[in-house]
Amino acid sequence: MNKADLVAKVASKTGLTKKAAQDAMEALMEAVMVAVSKGDSVTLTGFGTYKASKRAARNGRNPQTGQVIKIPARTVPVFRPGKEFKEMVK
Repeated sequence: MNKADLVAKVASKTGLTKKAAQDAMEALMEAVMVAVSKGDSVTLTGFGTYKASKRAARNGRNPQTGQVIKIPARTVPVFRPGKEFKEMVK
């Protein structure tokens, strides 16, 4: 399912127009991205939690040459599914 399919599904489920559903989804996604980029976590009960996680610096290996390279520390977005979501996917 891609974004257009999801917009159509939300529109049909809520009775909104596709444009209104798309605007609502984009507002939600933007709010989540802004909050996580500021270091906050976003919890949607039953669905899951979005948060930023720090990865430590580590050594890696160039697969072509086998040379050891340093991979710098960085912060990445993480999603952890909620209990209801996990149970639904089983």
